[in-house]
Amino acid sequence: MTMDVHRLHVLRYCLPQSVSDSGLFYSHIAASEQSICQARASVMVYDDASKKWVPIKPGQQGFSRINIYHNTANNTFRVVGVKLQDQQVVINYSIVKGLKYNQATPTFHQWRDARQVYGLNFASKEEATTFSNAMLFALNVLSSPDSGGEAT
Repeated sequence: MTMDVHRLHVLRYCLPQSVSDSGLFYSHIAASEQSICQARASVMVYDDASKKWVPIKPGQQGFSRINIYHNTANNTFRVVGVKLQDQQVVINYSIVKGLKYNQATPTFHQWRDARQVYGLNFASKEEATTFSNAMLFALNVLSSPDSGGEAT
């Protein structure tokens, strides 16, 4: 399923021009996927045992480049984070219909699934806003009746 013209216009005008026009950043991204945002953030998970936020990969603190990719062929979205320091993929998460996204603070946002609570600690309020606009756009698209997105 391809994105209809209305959604394309919404995407172009809801996100900053530099974000909506950005090309594919990594060569392993499928041709049918487009980055709809890019931000710098530390990727965290909530550790129930210690009741603390910890890096998603043990011992890997620091910023990652976070993108939300839209697969225009099947109208799906995913969050992909690549460590700035060593280019290791730290998160590759499919955004599903009904996902609960919480902007806990202006620079810390989180969401959960059945297994884990994920958090992004952004480098700036502006980058957090860019990411949240794209996440909310993705969730809106997935919740529309004709989206074809996965149900939770």
